[in-house]
Amino acid sequence: QGQLVQSRGGLVQTGDSLTLACVDRGGAFSTRAMAWFLQAPGREREFVAAINWDGGDKHYADTVKGRFTVSRDNAASTAYLLMNSLKPEDTAIYYCAAGTRSVFTGTNYKIGYGLWGQGTQVTVAS
Repeated sequence: QGQLVQSRGGLVQTGDSLTLACVDRGGAFSTRAMAWFLQAPGREREFVAAINWDGGDKHYADTVKGRFTVSRDNAASTAYLLMNSLKPEDTAIYYCAAGTRSVFTGTNYKIGYGLWGQGTQVTVAS
């Protein structure tokens, strides 16, 4: 099944940039689509971005389009989320997820994602 290990997040200021990383230690990284979700206090987990197995297809939530970039390095079994122009409303715990397929499986965290990272807190101060 494998394990997804996320890099640390942190406390940043409005307008700052931050990159999150997610390493797949299961050995099947290049066959999986990858996605990022966030969860703010008291709210359900929400879709942020996703990338298919070869990086040729990417999807973003409307709230992050133009600011966030999802990417992957299959040789390093690592997915990335580059977050630019961060806003206080981006504050949340961010999770990476491995899809059960090689292509995008949708924005619902309950469907199509079989492996999750441990989550990392990102706090954007105003």
